[in-house]
Amino acid sequence: MSKVLVGLSGGVDSAIALYLLKKQGYEVAACFMRNWDSALNNDTLGNPTLNDDICPQEADYNDAKKVADLLGVKLYRQDYIAEYWDEVFKTFLSEYQKGRTPNPDILCNRYIKFDAFLDFAKSKGFDYIATGHYVKKGRFQDEPCLLKAHDLNKDQSYFLAEIKKEALAVSLFPLGDIDKTQVRKLALELDLPIAKKKDSTGICFIGERNFRAFLSNYIAMKEGDIIDLETKEILGRHQGVFYYTIGQRKGLGIGGEKGPYFVAGKDVYKNELYVADVKHRFWLYANRVKVVNFNYLVDLKQSEFDCMAKFRYRAKDAKVHVTILKDCLMIDTLEDVSAITEGQEAVLYLDGILLGGGVIEEVYFNDQTRQERIAEALGRD
Repeated sequence: MSKVLVGLSGGVDSAIALYLLKKQGYEVAACFMRNWDSALNNDTLGNPTLNDDICPQEADYNDAKKVADLLGVKLYRQDYIAEYWDEVFKTFLSEYQKGRTPNPDILCNRYIKFDAFLDFAKSKGFDYIATGHYVKKGRFQDEPCLLKAHDLNKDQSYFLAEIKKEALAVSLFPLGDIDKTQVRKLALELDLPIAKKKDSTGICFIGERNFRAFLSNYIAMKEGDIIDLETKEILGRHQGVFYYTIGQRKGLGIGGEKGPYFVAGKDVYKNELYVADVKHRFWLYANRVKVVNFNYLVDLKQSEFDCMAKFRYRAKDAKVHVTILKDCLMIDTLEDVSAITEGQEAVLYLDGILLGGGVIEEVYFNDQTRQERIAEALGRD
């Protein structure tokens, strides 16, 4: 009988993943991963998330323990705080300091859930690891591959684009063929204490706190000009360019007859934020993307091919042409795509198969990078 160690988060998805694997006849145990030091959630780091009784992370552990006890499985508890800080959080900060928008969930999957956690599972004699991700496992060219989940609204394959092929081979995803409604229904039928628990949202180490208050404790912020790319007027003052992302419309603090405005670019060295009004949406468009450090989950034979690409989690898949070069991928969109953002992940799919993903390094429109377009518009060299 194969032994499986399930990452149990204290949420409903991982709880049902655990239940389904046990029902399928696997020898199952669970593990709660502690990736962030709750002691950091205090007044020295901005708005606290702790209440008078118990911090959210400890509440999640208690929920995981209740589920494990109810389902009759052993629960391990492992700290990956040092690994998370070194592999995820430092990269998160470094990318923001460059004016980019990173995706820490993708890094967490690569370095923690499907690396450090996998090592722990192997050390305990487990054959497989499993999580509550909504994604399906399949075969491509006689090797394991990942497919989009049955529940496309919940599909999380995007977040797994950076895991290693070796980890994929020994990973199980029990929720790939069911939808969220069924998961909730099962949890209620089993009378699990977390059956109606809300899904977690946002970045795990920030939680419900104000993002700006959190980030300002690690990156020095200063106000600067907000500039209209069409009129070259200064429309207001931003609170720190690192806070803003391409396409953002809320929280700019500017209005006027031409509004609403959206973020079209930023310069961390000049400390300037560039915006345009909704009539000039072309500032958000891109038709070429340079992608670096691409992680291949399947072996590709061709150096050029057409496929689908997702440039952020909730973005619509776009038809693209891919050219594989020595040190990067050049992705040409077959239609203009809006709000592609440097530092985010470009994930490729072919017939529903996840090919892999890499970091968006540069964004182009008609052979000009975003920064070159902005410099030209403002009459700068």
